[in-house]
Amino acid sequence: MKLLVISRAIVEAALDVGEAIPLVDAAMRSLSLGETGQLLRRILPLRGIGAGLGDMPGSLGVNKTFGLKCVAAFPSSKAGQSSHRGAVLLFDPESGAPATLIEAGVLTAIRTAAASASATRHLARSNACVLGLLGTGEQAHWHVPALVAVRPFKRILVWGRDNEKAKSFARAVYAKHGISCVAVAAPDQAAEADVVCTLTSAEEPVLRGDWLSAGAHVNLVGSSSEMPCEADGQCVARSRYFVDWEESARAQASEFRRAVKAGIISDDHLLGEIGAVALGRIPGRRTESDITVYKSLGVIVQDLVCGWHVYQQAIARGLGHWVDL
Repeated sequence: MKLLVISRAIVEAALDVGEAIPLVDAAMRSLSLGETGQLLRRILPLRGIGAGLGDMPGSLGVNKTFGLKCVAAFPSSKAGQSSHRGAVLLFDPESGAPATLIEAGVLTAIRTAAASASATRHLARSNACVLGLLGTGEQAHWHVPALVAVRPFKRILVWGRDNEKAKSFARAVYAKHGISCVAVAAPDQAAEADVVCTLTSAEEPVLRGDWLSAGAHVNLVGSSSEMPCEADGQCVARSRYFVDWEESARAQASEFRRAVKAGIISDDHLLGEIGAVALGRIPGRRTESDITVYKSLGVIVQDLVCGWHVYQQAIARGLGHWVDL
């Protein structure tokens, strides 16, 4: 039995973020149709080192791949090294044998940006032209090409805790994409944009609802468990609030759970899944002045669909390293 091992560099070569958007969009529709299978993300605390081990199993459905993502959230010991390290293991749907092991970091970054782009396509105003980014890390870098693929952004406002890093990010965005990008001094300045993305590791809110302009769309991306919280209760309360997967959001979406606990909103403020919006089952934006929010916790079906695409591309192009099991 042979397994194809796929590195980070091969993932980047085999999966363009623009290609990932329709893949993720289709997966979210399938999830809302009940065609996929997935379990809630589990996190095992690793005592004494402030780290955790998380796993996400799932299946794309009948005669399609299934598999598992396993990631260690581990304190980084080197500058520039991701704090989340792991792999995605996919199985062949015909034989049931392990087919490929894929580096999870960049696959996760690309599929997450693609998910935000898909949600933005379904929820943001069609004429949205200013993008606001809170955060300057890997997710921010991938969100730029993903979001400019779905809306005609002419200007980007970026905020980060380190203003010098934000300035460096802004220069890199202009050099690569030719879009005006300005590093702002405070998060409320970035929150004035038509589309706002929170892409931080913040434990407490960096985005306030009263900063948002009428008609804004927000992608809440950075927090993927029930503890870290990037936005306050007013951000949730002012919005038409949508999620990737309702079961995980009710259990693990920190911004929503805090707002419910505080009595700012009720449970039925969660309107449904982005897949159901894409299918036309529930309305997304109703007016130009609506504020919409998409809460991205991350769903394994996004990793599976993008990972299988990478696997097929790697085989077709002779990429990766085969190992015997």
